[in-house]
Amino acid sequence: MSDYCVVVADGARARLFTLQEGGIGEGGPTLVEEASLTNAEAEVAGKELFSDEKPGRNVAPGGGGAHGYDDHRDRHLDESERRFARDIADAAADALRREKTARLVLAASPRMIGHLREALTATAVDMKVNEVHKDLTKLSVHEVQEHLAAAGVLPAREGEPSYTPSGQL
Repeated sequence: MSDYCVVVADGARARLFTLQEGGIGEGGPTLVEEASLTNAEAEVAGKELFSDEKPGRNVAPGGGGAHGYDDHRDRHLDESERRFARDIADAAADALRREKTARLVLAASPRMIGHLREALTATAVDMKVNEVHKDLTKLSVHEVQEHLAAAGVLPAREGEPSYTPSGQL
């Protein structure tokens, strides 16, 4: 059982953690990575996803001038992120039920936080949500915990100096 479920996400990857109590002499609560999700569509290069790498230009038949058009590429990528956010919300809801906790910490870019917020309302799980508007997906587990403790949304490990964003103590 854990008091916290932590989701660190961007448009292509999500990592789910729980905060586990450490034993005597282990330094207090420690983040443990429980699952990792990937959005395969977001990892595909532009040429593989779209037939034309550059959107928005077309030449008129008969040698006329070029004109712009909207191929809805941004809308397609946005919908891909929304679907991925729903997958993340489902995985987080499962973790919350399994760990019997109602505290969720989200760390993601503001855009992804918006998608996650929308997806979490559909899960119907009663929870307290703390948000950190920063992408931490590429950090180690230890660095993620330091950042979230510095933001005040997770307890810090015992016996460790407090973390500051500039890296100075």
